[in-house]
Amino acid sequence: MRSAYVRPARCPISWTEPTPVAASALLAELIGYLEDPDLAHDQRANAEAVLVDLLRPVAMTTIEVRLPADDRARLVADGIAAYPADGRTLAEWGRQVGASERTLARAFVADTGVSFGRWRTLLRVQAALAALARGEPVGNVARHVGYDSESAFVQAFRRETGVTPAAYFRQSA
Repeated sequence: MRSAYVRPARCPISWTEPTPVAASALLAELIGYLEDPDLAHDQRANAEAVLVDLLRPVAMTTIEVRLPADDRARLVADGIAAYPADGRTLAEWGRQVGASERTLARAFVADTGVSFGRWRTLLRVQAALAALARGEPVGNVARHVGYDSESAFVQAFRRETGVTPAAYFRQSA
């Protein structure tokens, strides 16, 4: 990820929040060019104008994963967030944190708005996004976040985002 800052007076874009943009090769080179501290004022102004002209917002699906407030459910959530491939059941987690499976299940729904299974899927998809964006193979990412097969991961990813991982990043490019 790279960032570029353009003086507001030179930027006609009025986006009200951080907005992902399509990162073309030309845009990446231009950002690198603008990093030169010895760039003359006129050259910098021209390059910034081209940069602003190249910015194209990209629609992205955000994967929001709320954490439970219940202390025991939070321990479970923190454990899975640290290691998304952890496949322990809620009953197994309950034995570790001192709560019944039913208590934890209720806490996840009450605090996050989704069942534990759906919460874990959302967390895994969210955890996979950075690795996929780096270009890591889907099969490796799938195993890293806890799926036994690439196809199971792709199916879960599509269910949460509406597209496959390849299509998701093709839209971004």
